[in-house]
Amino acid sequence: FVNRLIDKLGGDRVGLVVFAGKAFLQVPITTDHTAAKLFVRNISTEIIATQGSAIAEAIELSNKAFDADEKKYKVILVLTDGENHEGNVLQAVEEATAEGVKIYTIGIGSTKGAPIPVYKRGVQADYKRDKEGNIVLSKLNETALQQLAVKGDGKYFAFNSGNREIESIIT
Repeated sequence: FVNRLIDKLGGDRVGLVVFAGKAFLQVPITTDHTAAKLFVRNISTEIIATQGSAIAEAIELSNKAFDADEKKYKVILVLTDGENHEGNVLQAVEEATAEGVKIYTIGIGSTKGAPIPVYKRGVQADYKRDKEGNIVLSKLNETALQQLAVKGDGKYFAFNSGNREIESIIT
């Protein structure tokens, strides 16, 4: 999905922040879409040792990656299940929007909860498990993501693995 989105951006700049319990800048803002897509292909759940969902930290780090002097044409797209366990998300959104950033959210997962697949070499090997060996369920929190998008002067999209979200985001 992310690579298809990058393909539609034309000459727009793109950056990439990945997060779980911590957020990391994987690709500084660039027009080199080929490099960005290479990083996307190499993202896996193993690259971040600290588990969790640091949405606030991801928004803060994304906001810092932008040119502070530019007050428009800045968008953060947050792909997540919306479960947030760390930080003050609304404060991070408020600080970003004060800098001219719009925040769009894409909800991934099921509101009823679903297991998180674990892949090895591109093949599903198992599901994510907690310390006791129980399968971890991820629950989509659409309400939180809708509120985040409204507060961020953006829009919420429910992910369905199709191209509809991409076309809606680009327009």
